[in-house]
Amino acid sequence: MADPKGFLTTTREEPKRRPVDLRLLDWREVYEDFATTKLQKQAGRCMDCGIPFCHQGCPLGNLIPEWNTLTWREDWQQAIERLHATNNFPEFTGTLCPAPCETACVLGINDDPVTIKRVEISIIDRAFDEGWVTPQLPVSKTGKKVAVVGSGPSGLAAAQQLTRAGHSVVVLERADKIGGLLRYGIPEFKMEKSRLDRRLDQMRAEGTEFRTSVNVGVDMPVAELLAYDAVVLAGGATDWRDLPIPGRELDGIHQAMEFLPPANRVASGELDKSPFDASGLDVVVIGGGDTGADCVGTSHRQGARSVTQLEIMPKPPQARSDAHPWPTYPMIYRVSSAHEEGGERLYAVNTQEFLGDSDGRVRALKLVEVRNEGGSFVPVPGTERELPAQLVLLAMGFLGPQKKGLIEDLGVELDARGNVARDKAFKTSLDNVFVAGDMGRGQSLIVWAIAEGRSAAAGVDAYLTGRDVLPRPIAPTDRPIA
Repeated sequence: MADPKGFLTTTREEPKRRPVDLRLLDWREVYEDFATTKLQKQAGRCMDCGIPFCHQGCPLGNLIPEWNTLTWREDWQQAIERLHATNNFPEFTGTLCPAPCETACVLGINDDPVTIKRVEISIIDRAFDEGWVTPQLPVSKTGKKVAVVGSGPSGLAAAQQLTRAGHSVVVLERADKIGGLLRYGIPEFKMEKSRLDRRLDQMRAEGTEFRTSVNVGVDMPVAELLAYDAVVLAGGATDWRDLPIPGRELDGIHQAMEFLPPANRVASGELDKSPFDASGLDVVVIGGGDTGADCVGTSHRQGARSVTQLEIMPKPPQARSDAHPWPTYPMIYRVSSAHEEGGERLYAVNTQEFLGDSDGRVRALKLVEVRNEGGSFVPVPGTERELPAQLVLLAMGFLGPQKKGLIEDLGVELDARGNVARDKAFKTSLDNVFVAGDMGRGQSLIVWAIAEGRSAAAGVDAYLTGRDVLPRPIAPTDRPIA
């Protein structure tokens, strides 16, 4: 245990966010530095409880009480070793994960939980600064060749595990840079891409090969892919949900994942201006999740005149309800950095129609308030109104992996939800083809994607060598605490 009285004497504290008027001028991460002395006190709040439910909240099984204690003792090198023992990329989860570990923290039963996520990102940042993150070269080579399709968190995790196990691994990415949604879906203000690039440098030094602008099934025949000893499909859930209502054909209505990638290219200096720039426009984001918040923050930085985010569900409560008891991840009202920067959030509303101008561009949305009756959202009579909008962004989630192309060409079986079916070893219906991440699980969290990549790598390694040495943090059927 770290500080025996820490949870009694120290209150929860997180780093402050940079002033809104300043951070809207750039794309840098929003948080200010957090003093080491403060961080140690926060780590010292960990009770080292008899049954650490934070382990159950985290699908990676992160050894949270251990590295909290090591942080409190300033044993930073041991802390990063314990952190890397279960997580290939703590810099990704430390910035992007919604921290189900914290909502499962035992201290959170009657107090504010430990700032686990802040301790995590501080450990890995210090490790990179001190030069402790070095290539982990395989002891020997197996002679087996593995192709990983997709370079998001699950694909990268699988690739790193398999490279370190001695296999020759190539990662195939259809975009022109490696990273998947980490590169072009996540705004810079949530995670600066320097974090991604330094990890990719480590992977290259370990022997992982990266090939960009390769769309398997288009640029590479499926037969060539299947010539590898094993294949890991890690292309994500990219089949976005649409909104087929009157006026959908109007100009100015785009999917979130059409809007965010060029904005990220502007932030990285690859583009001068996005073709979907929000400058001077009334922006409406349909969808109340994290992707919607990313669109809100990006629109602010592009100089939108107004930003409104719509959610069909009612406004969540401020604290846990009986429907989400500890240690489940509660549906509560949260204010992200993007929401803090301005705009309006409307709950319990539904879009009935997109209204256009004489040039065929969207000018407004026709909204109606709704209430839940028997599981269906029913319009409330007399609540219809128009909401001005010259740019509408659809951020309503994803339906699973894209079927046309790679999946159809491979002919792998799908499950009842339209995801790629797999067995307990993450193997698909094809003998040497495995699947990891959202392509097999469906839309999920980054921490689950990394856990999937690690577990699928264990399945691949066992298939190729007959050994059982790589960690399997989750089974394909595992789900969050509910």
